[in-house]
Amino acid sequence: MIKIKNLVKQYGRLTAVDNLTLDINDNEVFGLLGSNGAGKTTTIHMLATLLKPTSGTATVNGYDIVSQSSKVRSSIGIVFQAPSSDDMLTGFENLHLHAMLYSVPRHARSKRIDEVLELVGLADRKKDQVKTYSGGMRRRLEIARGLLHKPKVMFLDEPTLGLDPASRESMWKYVKRLVEEEKVTIILTTHYMEEADMLCDRIGIIDKGKIVALDTPAGLKAGLGGDIIRIKTKTPDADKMISRFDFVQKIERADGFLVLSVNNAKRALPVLLQAIEAESAEFASPTLNDVFIQLTGRNIKEQAEGGFMERYAKFD
Repeated sequence: MIKIKNLVKQYGRLTAVDNLTLDINDNEVFGLLGSNGAGKTTTIHMLATLLKPTSGTATVNGYDIVSQSSKVRSSIGIVFQAPSSDDMLTGFENLHLHAMLYSVPRHARSKRIDEVLELVGLADRKKDQVKTYSGGMRRRLEIARGLLHKPKVMFLDEPTLGLDPASRESMWKYVKRLVEEEKVTIILTTHYMEEADMLCDRIGIIDKGKIVALDTPAGLKAGLGGDIIRIKTKTPDADKMISRFDFVQKIERADGFLVLSVNNAKRALPVLLQAIEAESAEFASPTLNDVFIQLTGRNIKEQAEGGFMERYAKFD
């Protein structure tokens, strides 16, 4: 559905996207993860035809992002991070307005609006003004709007940012449903690792303009090997003391912690705590955040600094 080959975007001497090559399959949920400034925003801008690449090529639904930009735009739907629906209009009125803008045939508009409202669970609220909607309902209305013209690709920018846990899980359910029922390919950006783990078929981690890892969530976690132990200690040269144990596979430092990959954390932790003085210690199976830390040397930020469409004139 999306083919990217040797894509480059430069701003003077700064290379925001560095020779990116990537294929995204039809009807998959693809997560593009990266900290702010990593290049994911610029990549999305180019795929959505908001920025022209410095070099390289990409196609969306078979259309070139430069020479066939109008065809690309007719093939995509976009859900902004910040709600952009009219508060004073009802849910139905908002969608009817956009159905006209998207050139949905007049005879099919009402039926299509009812279809997408049913898909996102808002059919019973379609006559209510949007100002009466909760944050989660507004976000679902944005998804419905993006689906009106039956796009082949949906860009979801931080779809659950700012929602409470219950609303976030509800949003996950609707995202899964639209993939199944609308047969749409989704490009998802998120700072919530559990969201990427739950929704994405594959994940690309981007850092300094390059894809540094590409796999399924399970494959990325399996690549770390073993369990993860995090220890905060003031013991000098603690990492050197720990490295002598044969059950320790890898030692990293992140956010003031020693992050260890070990075989059988339950058995390893007591031995480690006898060897060094620990202020705190915890262990768990590998998570996507552990993968991110290993590959980039830092935690992914818990909050985005604004949606990619609202900031299209800026480099991330």
